[in-house]
Amino acid sequence: MPVKFSKSMVKIDRATKKKSIEHDYMKSKPLQALLDFFNNRDNPPKKRQKVKNELVRRTKKGLARIIFN
Repeated sequence: MPVKFSKSMVKIDRATKKKSIEHDYMKSKPLQALLDFFNNRDNPPKKRQKVKNELVRRTKKGLARIIFN
């Protein structure tokens, strides 16, 4: 299962009362949003590590060129 960026949300259609679940996966986030999140030091270390793992995955696939010091 893919890594989640934030919790899943349940959306309820007011007209039909049907529920749909929206998942917020790390792989669907744009690169700039991930970089901004990673560079912000106020975020928890566990979540920053998850973002770093996603950035490394994208670098290996050739989707991004990021060098960590």
